[in-house]
Amino acid sequence: MKKYLAGMISLLLLLLAASCSNDNNEQDTPLPELLEVKLTVNPEKAEPNQAIIFEAKVTQGKEDVTDADKVTFEIWRAHDEKHEKIDVKHSENGIYRLEKNFDREGTYYIISHVSARDMHNMPKKEFVVGTPSEPEDAKSTQPMEGMDMKDDHEADNGH
Repeated sequence: MKKYLAGMISLLLLLLAASCSNDNNEQDTPLPELLEVKLTVNPEKAEPNQAIIFEAKVTQGKEDVTDADKVTFEIWRAHDEKHEKIDVKHSENGIYRLEKNFDREGTYYIISHVSARDMHNMPKKEFVVGTPSEPEDAKSTQPMEGMDMKDDHEADNGH
């Protein structure tokens, strides 16, 4: 019985050692490089019906990503509820390109939704066609006129 118990303990210790060894090997494996997307708009200020070129340059480390699972450009005019989504194919050297004209003036936004190699990246850019309209985030980033935040905070504290 003692030999059987000693054998079982030895087997358990061997399995435990093998398990710990596998864990260490997994930790030594480097993590994959992050998916990088450089979104460009050319020109960033265009006239109505002038062609605008949108490009998403997709890389992982130093490698161009030519095999993205999906690249979609989402485009809308500031404060419009309707967003246009256009699927884009690989053009060259990790670049996914779209050329588009706009007949309505205003401030616009584009987000490139890029899914590749089990990662997702979605940079956003603003661009203008003709005369700019009110940007979407103008109200949230601008302090109200005549308001001094320090004075209001001190007033709340009884100063």
